[in-house]
Amino acid sequence: MISRVLSADLPAHVGERVTIAGWLHRRRELKSVTFLILRDRSGLAQVVLPAGAVVPFGEETVLQIEGLVTSNAQAPGGAELTEPAITQLSGPAEPPPFDLYRPVLAASLPTILDHAPTTLRHPVLRSGFEVAAASVAGFRAALDGLGFTEVHTPKTVGSATESGANVFGLDYFGRPAYLAQSPQFYKQAMVGVFERVYEVGPAFRAEPSDTVRHLAEYTSLDAEFGFITDHFEVMAVLRQVIAGMAASVTERASSAMELLGARVPEVPAQIPHLHFTEALELISSATGEDVTGEPDLAPAHERWLCEWAEREHGSELLYVTGYPLASKPFYTHPDPARPGYSNGFDLLLRGTEIVTGGQRLHRHEDYVEALAARGEPTEPYAGYLQVFEHGMPPHGGWAIGMERWTALLTGAANVRQVTLFPRDLHRLSP
Repeated sequence: MISRVLSADLPAHVGERVTIAGWLHRRRELKSVTFLILRDRSGLAQVVLPAGAVVPFGEETVLQIEGLVTSNAQAPGGAELTEPAITQLSGPAEPPPFDLYRPVLAASLPTILDHAPTTLRHPVLRSGFEVAAASVAGFRAALDGLGFTEVHTPKTVGSATESGANVFGLDYFGRPAYLAQSPQFYKQAMVGVFERVYEVGPAFRAEPSDTVRHLAEYTSLDAEFGFITDHFEVMAVLRQVIAGMAASVTERASSAMELLGARVPEVPAQIPHLHFTEALELISSATGEDVTGEPDLAPAHERWLCEWAEREHGSELLYVTGYPLASKPFYTHPDPARPGYSNGFDLLLRGTEIVTGGQRLHRHEDYVEALAARGEPTEPYAGYLQVFEHGMPPHGGWAIGMERWTALLTGAANVRQVTLFPRDLHRLSP
């Protein structure tokens, strides 16, 4: 078996003959010399051919090249391959829809998405997914370190998780079923088993939102844990997790962030927080717009609040707590001190909500009452409600939208830029 060396490791092999393999990223044919730039998962490698050498390969052809590693400060990483012997590993490659070697992307987003299996090879487009992977690694590591257990829950369910929200219905062997909007019911049940659980998995929302921040299918980073006093304990743990995700991006994806010209947010020791009513009063006072009776924050309000938090607290992150109970799912715990308001919260980053969470109800009778107050029967939730008949501790948790988090970190103007094969109102392929 031939031992393959990655492009990024070539400087450690100067003076040795090695084998590299990857995609032909670019051909540069000059009068006195010809260069091939090979791309693999670690980066780019420069291969030097003698003048007049015939290069019968098109860009994106997969090649294996054996040669002598030579120092060259002008080459990627400071080393290049000379005296090459080239083997073609794939058939002739068709030209991609745009030149993947050009540093600036000239293609439109629809073109990129239509040809995503190929266009995502571009180093800039790929970088967003490196950031996403590092974020998820940080999410898992932080929660593992706090004694959480990773679980994997069903995505085909018999009732809607978020009562009132649109769901994707399907025929399940002649019975109605739905694609899960979240693992909420199951992760709460698992608090009764493990006390602390988390999940990384898909979530589905059939809401007809055709915006730069909404998707019909996205990756949700969920956590739930028991034996809490209130939602502020949930917020404290979430702060640790956000810090872990940011640190992981710095450690694992710094090159990707640099290529994107992006910056990892600094997570303060204590993220500032505002009650929902205080947030509305601030907005009304500063803008002259009377929003005091609004049930939720508009995107423009989220942006204004983040600007306020950065100006007043030097923080790009802001918690808004105590949303009206009527705007939250039925399982949200009410605020004992403020009738009509909840022990729920959102976490805002750079002008956009990235996390929704809070304390949940944990007594069976409270669930029956909450559903009755909304005019909903208990029968569709029978499997869920039985959990609370057998003793559940006070608990809470949250959900982070991975793609939205990644878009905000990388500066992507549209969440679809950092979503693998996005699904929305108009797109079901590739």
